[in-house]
Amino acid sequence: MNTIWIAVGALTLLGLVFGAILGYASRRFAVEDDPVVEKIDAILPQSQCGQCGYPGCRPYAEAVGLQGEKINRCAPGGEAVMLKIAELLNVEPQPCDGEEQQAAPVRMLAVIDENNCIGCTKCIQACPVDAIVGATRAMHTVMSDLCTGCNLCVDPCPTHCIELRPVNETPDSWK
Repeated sequence: MNTIWIAVGALTLLGLVFGAILGYASRRFAVEDDPVVEKIDAILPQSQCGQCGYPGCRPYAEAVGLQGEKINRCAPGGEAVMLKIAELLNVEPQPCDGEEQQAAPVRMLAVIDENNCIGCTKCIQACPVDAIVGATRAMHTVMSDLCTGCNLCVDPCPTHCIELRPVNETPDSWK
């Protein structure tokens, strides 16, 4: 019984020592983040879709804040996000398509051919905004009000039953 208390005491002491070392190291070697990058990242929609050419919202925020990348490359955020970033950085707003002339962006929506869906859930796992619902080995469907048209669900589908289609502009679908 005495050896158990010695083992418990030794493990507790080791836990306290290593906890103190880790606590000191986390404060000593902390890296300060750029507050502008943090604010830009908070403005972005966090869909991690990659339509801007970066692997996620954080790398795009770092490119805008530190390297001067264009502020108009976030397709899911659209004009609203671009205007907020322009206001934050005190720069001129840019056309939303990234080109010199303003073009009306076409909103895309993922559509699943439900007759060919095998219910593998690969599209659900790929969707960064949880716009696809369904169960394993059951038909899946896309919730159109949540879909950003990021195209990340199309490639993982083994039956190629997902395609992106342009959304008809109606008062209900306009954003």
